[in-house]
Amino acid sequence: MSRARIARKISRKLKMRSLFRSQKREWLQQGGKITKDHIILNDYHDNAGLAGGHYFHQDLLVARFIHEDKPERHVDVGSRIDGFVAHVASFREIEIIDIRPLQMSQHHNISFIQADLTKVEFSGVTDSLSCLHAIEHFGLGRYSDSVDVNGHVKGIENLVSLVKPGGRLYVSCPIGLRDEVHFNAHRVLHPNTMLSMPAIREYMSLVRFDYVDDGGDLHCEASIHDAIDCTRYGCGIYTFIKI
Repeated sequence: MSRARIARKISRKLKMRSLFRSQKREWLQQGGKITKDHIILNDYHDNAGLAGGHYFHQDLLVARFIHEDKPERHVDVGSRIDGFVAHVASFREIEIIDIRPLQMSQHHNISFIQADLTKVEFSGVTDSLSCLHAIEHFGLGRYSDSVDVNGHVKGIENLVSLVKPGGRLYVSCPIGLRDEVHFNAHRVLHPNTMLSMPAIREYMSLVRFDYVDDGGDLHCEASIHDAIDCTRYGCGIYTFIKI
């Protein structure tokens, strides 16, 4: 970090502390009581929130798809509990499979099974299945799973086996210029790699592709070609139907 940048950062922090002290004096002058100081300075210049990025877009988008499709049953594997799962559970039942334990939920729309999808085989049990920003972790050991260089391929095979003919599979993962492994965090896949997975190629038909670009913006109903060579760490959102 340059000296000029460090100086600007220090100056900004001093201004925020000065603002805090000014507001505190005003509070006390109005007769307010303070139990203790709990100083938070960064929110003075923060935005209302983040309406972009991988999780924001994929969670809302796929939850909307499920709401519109109204499947008989929906099962999720490894997606974010306090994002996508919560969105879906707000309007319907959702069953979760994850290698990690989950505290019992007080919300009746959420049920849970702890299982390693690369080792436990299922067969044709649901007409709707999601796995969002999770398949890239399979086999890297990050979540106490077994190290397996083909973990993501095995995971896709079992995801496909979970879906009934005519059912939908929603999968998202990081996409980039080429297939990469950032051990032990995640894999990044070329946008075409998902389509080349044996189980996808044999049993699934792509009906929709959306993606989030490097800037965190969503591109709806795109073609795979649109995302090639233009994202280094984007998010591909694939919607398949089992044929």
